Amino acid sequence: MRRIMRGAGVFTGQLARFGWLQARCCAFAVALLGGMAGSTLLPPLPVARYDLLLVYGVLLTAVGLLLGWESRREVAVVAVCHLLGLAFELVKVRMGSWSYPEPGLTKVAGVPLYGGFMYAAVGSYVCRSWRLMGLTLTGYRTRATAVLAVGLYVNFLSHHWLPDLRWALGGLLIAVTTGTWVHFVIAGRRYRMPLSLSFALIGFFLWLAENIATYLGAWTYPNQLHGWEPVSVSKWASWALLISVTFVISVVRADTGTLTPRRRAAAAAPGRVTA
Repeated sequence: MRRIMRGAGVFTGQLARFGWLQARCCAFAVALLGGMAGSTLLPPLPVARYDLLLVYGVLLTAVGLLLGWESRREVAVVAVCHLLGLAFELVKVRMGSWSYPEPGLTKVAGVPLYGGFMYAAVGSYVCRSWRLMGLTLTGYRTRATAVLAVGLYVNFLSHHWLPDLRWALGGLLIAVTTGTWVHFVIAGRRYRMPLSLSFALIGFFLWLAENIATYLGAWTYPNQLHGWEPVSVSKWASWALLISVTFVISVVRADTGTLTPRRRAAAAAPGRVTA
């Protein structure tokens, strides 16, 4: 019984530490959602809410860099995610997948420029996870995973005109990442999980965040125009697939970033990536 109680205590403690690490990894995303929530409480202002959120996102990025939330390398990943997110938004809004109904001076083709920060927040989470949780990969197929990630990104845009191949590409992604493990450290103890499982878990929490963001009016799906409704569960699968794009970008930066000779040698070893 003592052994069981001791084991339960260790498990509970490690789970709490894991939750705290995850909260730290989500610092940018939580701050961004907090800004969205706070903006709904503001009295009428001469400046549009979308424009204020853009300024807030820029300041948040600057503060994060100054406080050490992100390194310069990580900010580069976040910036790429921001640009890819804006390109994604321009196509999706044009095709009517969702909309930004509020006015704003910083809207381009119906998309407020602050919209890219929501994708930047995902990039920030992945980058901080590498650093705070000591992530390493084994069995990672660099080129195949990158090709499928690019294919998924393009498919989410092109399926409006061409056949939708997301499930076929998703199946290939699962096949390619089979045998790929993400190793992470909690309080000196190393654990691992399949890479595909991490994609599914991140996708689930992004789906939850999307429900919060749409409730706060960050953007609106067609079925939410006359009142908020929960985001379709199918978006969970979409996020689980799209997170591969952010992950591949972060791995590229991990390989080319500033590493010590020992860590650079480890990164060059077949099937293993460190950051």
